[in-house]
Amino acid sequence: MYVTIRRYEDNQALADRLAARGDEIREIMSRVSGFHAYYLVRGTGGTASVTVCGDQAGAEETNQLAAGWLRENMPDAVSAPPHVNAGEVVLNF
Repeated sequence: MYVTIRRYEDNQALADRLAARGDEIREIMSRVSGFHAYYLVRGTGGTASVTVCGDQAGAEETNQLAAGWLRENMPDAVSAPPHVNAGEVVLNF
């Protein structure tokens, strides 16, 4: 499995805006081959999304889809690109 974590610093409101359109996000992400899960977190320091896919190619595709969807549907919601951390899952239970 491969995971991508996108952190949008100092932007807690983004979580609520994305959650309000969760059905659209689910439809887009679930089309990706090997997609396993998507989590959206409203944290004290901002918003984070976590995407779990079967492989790196699927995770990279979700990154492109997420960025494109935000540009098209919420161009005013993000003032700076997210901090992205991605990698292979080495332990899960």
